[in-house]
Amino acid sequence: MAEQQCPLQLLRTVSGQLHCRRMQSLKNKNVDTPDPFYRLSVPRQKTSAEIINEARNALRTLRTQRPLTPQECQRKLFGSTSSRTPDERPPSAFSLHASSFESSESRPISGARLSPLDHKPKLFSSPTKDQHSSIPFPKPPVDPLEVRKVGSARARLFRTTSWGSLPDENKERLNSEDPAMTDDLSKRSNENCLAELSTHSHIKDDGILLMYKEYSVSEKQDFLKGSAAELPLQLSGSNQIKKYGRAASCPSNTDWGKSGNQEGLKDDSKVNESEEEENYWNVKILPILCELESEDNIEKLCLACTSLYQALEEGHMLGKRFKRRTVLLKTLYKLVDIGSDPLCLKLAKIILAMKVSGKNMLSVCKLAFKICRNEKNDFLIQNDKLLDYLLEVLRIEDLQANNEALLYCMGAIKFISGNAALLNEMANKGAVEILLQLVKQINNIRENDTHFSSLGHLLVQLTATLRNLADLRQSRCQLLCSDAISELCEVLEQRISDKDVCTNIARIFSKLSSYNDCCAALADCSRCYILFLVLLNKHQKKQDLVVRIVFILGNLTAKNNQAREQFFKEKGSVSILTSLFQIYSEFDLNEKKRKHEAGEEKKTQKHPSEAEDVLIKLIRVLANLSVHPSIGAALAANHYIVALLIMVLVLLKLLMSSNMDGILEAVRVFGNLSQYHEISDFLVKRKIYKFMIALLDAKHQDVCFSACGVLLNLTVDKNKRAILKEEGGIRKLIDCLRDFGPTDWQLACLICKTLWNYSENITNAVSCFGEEDINTLLMLLDSLLDEEVALDYNFDKDLRDYHKMYWETEFKPVAEKLLSRLQRQLCFFQPITVTSF
Repeated sequence: MAEQQCPLQLLRTVSGQLHCRRMQSLKNKNVDTPDPFYRLSVPRQKTSAEIINEARNALRTLRTQRPLTPQECQRKLFGSTSSRTPDERPPSAFSLHASSFESSESRPISGARLSPLDHKPKLFSSPTKDQHSSIPFPKPPVDPLEVRKVGSARARLFRTTSWGSLPDENKERLNSEDPAMTDDLSKRSNENCLAELSTHSHIKDDGILLMYKEYSVSEKQDFLKGSAAELPLQLSGSNQIKKYGRAASCPSNTDWGKSGNQEGLKDDSKVNESEEEENYWNVKILPILCELESEDNIEKLCLACTSLYQALEEGHMLGKRFKRRTVLLKTLYKLVDIGSDPLCLKLAKIILAMKVSGKNMLSVCKLAFKICRNEKNDFLIQNDKLLDYLLEVLRIEDLQANNEALLYCMGAIKFISGNAALLNEMANKGAVEILLQLVKQINNIRENDTHFSSLGHLLVQLTATLRNLADLRQSRCQLLCSDAISELCEVLEQRISDKDVCTNIARIFSKLSSYNDCCAALADCSRCYILFLVLLNKHQKKQDLVVRIVFILGNLTAKNNQAREQFFKEKGSVSILTSLFQIYSEFDLNEKKRKHEAGEEKKTQKHPSEAEDVLIKLIRVLANLSVHPSIGAALAANHYIVALLIMVLVLLKLLMSSNMDGILEAVRVFGNLSQYHEISDFLVKRKIYKFMIALLDAKHQDVCFSACGVLLNLTVDKNKRAILKEEGGIRKLIDCLRDFGPTDWQLACLICKTLWNYSENITNAVSCFGEEDINTLLMLLDSLLDEEVALDYNFDKDLRDYHKMYWETEFKPVAEKLLSRLQRQLCFFQPITVTSF
C-alpha cells in the first residue's frame, strides 16, 4: 500500500498547487474579506475525511506519464536505437563450435597464427586384407598376476585413439579398406561397449576398471617406454561416427596421461589425486562420459549432463582442483557442435562450474549468450543454475583481462532480466550489489586507459539490466543503500559522450524519481543538476534522452523547493530549457505542416508525438518552477518564455480532442503565472483568455478546473472582468456548474468564486448576467444548496462523507453569499484572489 501512495503524493505535489486546497473549518471562513484561493493549513491532526480528500484530489489530477522504453522484438546487445554503428560494436550474432574452445588453458590468447611444421607425424598404416589374419585381438591373459603387474601402468598411460583425432585421409583409408569392420564398430552402443570391456578385463577389489591387451614383446617394450602414439588402434569404448561429426570414443581413465596432451595438462598434473578420487572417477564419472560420447538422443544427453553435474558436485570435483578436468572438458566441448539449446544450457553450466579461463571463458560466455538470446529458453533457465554461475563470473573475473567475456556474460543476464520471474530471482541472488561493484571498478578506469572504450559496451548492458531491476521495490531499496545514485552520476560524468549509456542511466533515474524516497535521494545529489543540464545541452536533438531528463527534472521540482532553487541557480538552466522549447516547438510545427500536406491531420492520434511529449514535460518543469515565489516572478518577467508558452498553447489547441495532457499542463503554467500582473496583461492583450473560455466546453473536469483558475485570476482585476461576457463565458461557467458541480464540489466552488469576482459592484443582476442566465444560475444555486438533492448520489460511505464535508465547508458558504448577492442585486464584496497555483 505504501508503494501505491508514492505516485499519489507525487501527483498531489505536481498539480496540487492548482487542484488541491487544504481543508479549513467553517468557523475560519469569512467570504466578506479577501480570501486567497489557496492557503496552507495550520499543522494539526488530520481527520479521516481530510485524508480521503487529499487522496481523491491526488487521483483526480493528471500527471505527465513516464516515457516508455520500447521493447525490442529481438534480443540484441545493442538495440535499434543505439548510437553505435555496426562497425563500432561487438556482434550479437556469431558462430560457435567445439573448435572455439581450447584443450589447454595455459596458453595466453593471442591473435598471432603459428606457421605449420614441415615435419608431419608418422601414422600407422591400415593393414591390408592379407594382413587381417595376423592382427592379434585382445585376449585375457592366463596369469592374473600379469594383469596386476601391468594394469596400473596401462591405466595411466593408455589412451584410446579415436577416429576424430585422425586426419581425414586416414579416416578414408580405414573406411575404404575395411568397411565390414567399421560398420560393426559404428553399430555398438555404450552398453555393448561396457559389456565387452567387462568380458576382457578384471575388476580390482577397490572397483578400478583395468583395461588390457595382449602385445608382442617388442610392443610391450615400446609401451613401457611411453611410445603410445605408435600403438595400433585400440578396441575400447564405442567408436561410432556420429552424424554430428564428433568423435565417439569413450574417454578412458588414462586420457589425461597421453603424451600429446601434456602441454594442456600442466595445471592438472600439479594436482595430486588420491586413490579414492581415482575410484570415484572410474565408477561415477567415466561411465557418464562414455554415454555422452556414444549417445545420439538429445534428451538422453541432457539427462546424462544432469547426472554428470550431480556426480561432480557430490565428488567435490567442480572447479580447477581436479586431476582429470581437461579430459572432462574436452568431452563437453565436442557436444557443443550438436547445436541443441537445452543441451548447450547443461554444457554451459558444467563448463562454468569447472572455472575455465582465457579463451574458454569467452567461448562459454558466448554460449550462454546464445542460449539466453532466445526468449523461448527462459523457462529452461529458470529450472537450472545458469544464472548463479553467470553472476559468479561478474563477481570474480578480472575486469580488464576478461572484458569481452564479461560483455557477453552481462548481455546474457540483460536478456533474461526481461523475464519477470528471472528478474525477481536475480534480485534475490544479490544482482544489484554485484552490478554496482562492477560499476565501481569501471569508474576507476580512466579515459586514457586502453580498455576504457571497450568497457563502454559492457556499461550499456549493465545499465540496461539495472534499469529492469529498478522496477522492483527490493532492488530500489538496495540501490539507495548502496549509494548507486552517486556511482551512476560518476558514470554520466565520465561517459557524457556515450549516448547509449546516458540514455540507460536516464531511464534508471526516471524510474527511481517516480518514488518519493528515491526522488528525495536524487534531489539531494547536488551534482545531478549540472549533469542533467550538460546532457540536455550536448544531446539536444536526441529525443529519447531529452524527454527522460526533462521528466526527471519535473519529478525533482514537483515537491521540493530546495530542488527548484538549486536547479534554477545552475548556470544556463533557463536558457537551456528555452532552447529546447524552441527546438521542439519547431519540430512540432514542421511535423504538423508535413501531416497537413500529406492529408494526415485528421487522423486520430492516441499518444503525443515525440516533439509534443518533450514540450509537455518542459511545460511541467516550468509550471513546477513557477510555484516558487521568486522563481515564478523571474519566469513571468521573461517575455521569451511567455511567448514560447503562448506559441505552444496555440499549437495544442489544434489537438484538443487527442492531447488533453498537453493542454492541461500548459494551462497549469498560465494558472501559476497569471497571478502576476505582467502575465495577466499579456494574456488579455494576446486574447489567450478566449482560449481559456473555449476550454470550458472541453467536457473534461480537470481542464475546466484549470481554465477556470486562470479566469479567476484575471477577474481579480476589475478592468478585466468584462472578458467573461465574451465568447459566452458566463453561460459556459454556468453549464460547467450544472454538469460537474454535483460530483465535484471543488470545481463548483471555483466557479462560484469566479462569478463572485465578476459580480462585484453590480447594480442589476439581469443586466450583468442576462435574464436567461441569471434565472438558470439562481435555480441551480438553490438546488445545489439543498443538501438532500446535492448529496443524492450512490457513493460509498467514505466518499459520501468526503462530499458532504467539502460541500459544507467549501461550496456552501461561497454559494450562499453569491446567491444572496444576486437576490439582493447589490452587495459589496472585495474580490477573491489567488496566491499561487
